[in-house]
Amino acid sequence: MSATTQDASPRTGTRVRIQKLGTALSNMVMPNIGAFIAWGLITALFIEAGWLTGIFSGLRDPGGWVAQIGGWGDYEGAGIVGPMITYLLPILIGYTGGRMVYGTRGAVVGAIATMGVVTGSDIPMFMGAMIMGPLGGWLMKKIDSIWDGKIKPGFEMLIDNFSSGILGLILAAFGFFGIGPIVSSITRAAGDVVDFLVNNDLLPLTSLLIEPAKVLFLNNAINHGVLTPLGTTQALETGKSILFLLETNPGPGLGVLLAFMVFGKGAARASAPGAAVIQFFGGIHEIYFPYVLMKPKLIAATILGGMTGVFINVLFGSGLRAPAAPGSIIAIYAQTPADSFIGVTLAVLGATGVSFAVASLLLKTDKADDEQDLAAATASMESMKGKKSSVASTLVAPGAVLAGPIHSIVFACDAGMGSSAMGASVLRKKIKQAGYSDIKVTNSAISNLNDTYDLVVSHRDLTERARQRTGSAIHVSVDDFMGSPRYDEIVEQLAQTNGGGSAEAEAATAAEPDGVDGAADAPADEVLTLDSIVLSGSARTADDAIDEAGQLLVSAGAVEPAYIDAMHEREKSISTYMGNGLAIPHGTNDAKDSIRHTGLSFVRYPEPIDWNGKPAEFVVGIAGAGKDHMALLTKIAQVFLKPDDVARLREAQTSEEVKAILTNGS
Repeated sequence: MSATTQDASPRTGTRVRIQKLGTALSNMVMPNIGAFIAWGLITALFIEAGWLTGIFSGLRDPGGWVAQIGGWGDYEGAGIVGPMITYLLPILIGYTGGRMVYGTRGAVVGAIATMGVVTGSDIPMFMGAMIMGPLGGWLMKKIDSIWDGKIKPGFEMLIDNFSSGILGLILAAFGFFGIGPIVSSITRAAGDVVDFLVNNDLLPLTSLLIEPAKVLFLNNAINHGVLTPLGTTQALETGKSILFLLETNPGPGLGVLLAFMVFGKGAARASAPGAAVIQFFGGIHEIYFPYVLMKPKLIAATILGGMTGVFINVLFGSGLRAPAAPGSIIAIYAQTPADSFIGVTLAVLGATGVSFAVASLLLKTDKADDEQDLAAATASMESMKGKKSSVASTLVAPGAVLAGPIHSIVFACDAGMGSSAMGASVLRKKIKQAGYSDIKVTNSAISNLNDTYDLVVSHRDLTERARQRTGSAIHVSVDDFMGSPRYDEIVEQLAQTNGGGSAEAEAATAAEPDGVDGAADAPADEVLTLDSIVLSGSARTADDAIDEAGQLLVSAGAVEPAYIDAMHEREKSISTYMGNGLAIPHGTNDAKDSIRHTGLSFVRYPEPIDWNGKPAEFVVGIAGAGKDHMALLTKIAQVFLKPDDVARLREAQTSEEVKAILTNGS
């Protein structure tokens, strides 16, 4: 962690919507890349022009095993290649899309719906699968919600099976007669555009769009939404496609990094060699994005490099048999047919050379401080991406420290009663174990913050609000209050700003309870009653689980019914999923008036609930009138940090057992 503010501000606007679309498309395609690679390798080995057919030319008879696998000769269409691209790959995408929306039931209906568009078209139906898969999952989710909780016991399986079967029938027919022909027409039109660009030597102009889109994390929408479907269709007809090389060529990024190695300064120059290895061989292109964001004029280098690579590939008629993912030179060569090796190699070298030359010229005439700008650009990249980059830490100058020691840390959330309390508990224990017992770690609602803290931790979507009230503090953004890697970074930072931890302090605090500063311990019997513990929840969705946990608080007399609405409002703004299977829904700060007294509820679910894309097995409803629930929340947080305790909760047979685990721990 550097002195640079660590944030990922809320993202809005057209770019965000495109990013979300690209993320959704990528999430459907990327889990199935292995299948695409398998298909590409089978194609490379066994089709009529494949590698093995030349070696085993004597087997080119109707009974030859190469012919049977590839599906040529008398076995045309009966081998593996054709059925895989026609049926397997689209159905995998549709299944994955449905599962993203509504688990296994959504996946099954999504696969059935995809079969309709597959059979209703004469081209590989990847775009249709990306439509029908999520649509099937969404409709199944909506239909289940209509009669959720209204089915008589014993009829659940009957209703579930027939509802999914009937919906699958309807969507398959709709896909066959409706979506399939429409998507086929759109695909052919897009293919005609690509053919026009190729025939008129205009394909290199696509780099004007693709290279800036990569840096802005919009490439997934282009790559997985357009290039992969069109490229796969083209590869089926011709055995390869140049479209697979438009976005994955590592040359433009490599050229920029090489230029920094020679003409860069400070941290940028020091980190460029490692970044180049990660980018070229690892295929993680995002490693070079901060270098371009640091000096936006370098986008000219990547554009010209990309155009050079595309031009060379067009000139040599190069292409790949299947998508190369990640964009590593190793993955690219694995999908390169024999007649394209020279063209692909020259395209990578040419793109690298042009990008290096242009970037070098721009860097030689630049006088800015690279070291300071690189840290800021890395933070900007993480903000646009919406999460911490797995490779960004290699770009930030090691040893960067804060101006002075840290004495006070506050966790800030909207209401200050749930997620921030647990996050504070986790970090407090880490800091104590490191020997820093003199550092005060508290939690607060954002509306109650004042500019007296040294460091503020908040959810990434709340960081901007927190910064407005604590402008002089260092801000750290997290996605997960329970297990964020940023906590370890904070502890490491303390070693630099505060010096080494005290072994005596660590020993003295080892036996201390993990309480909350200034919080009085309310009896557990008053905060979490046995009647508020449910061992087998009936909810199937996050919204229903919030209702279930909230109703237990109402029944316990802790809150008024209006508080449940505030719990839903809170969930819409920031997810209350904490990690390790735990969600802690609670109301907004404005809902404090609906709380009669402090209370907690606990619901365990045999089948995990999809909580904003995360599996929640345990839901703890929270209503905090003051700070008297903090001590119990602290104990609950420590329980969920221990896999053995979570396993005990999962196996507990009575409410008494659950309460004992939550209040006493191991």
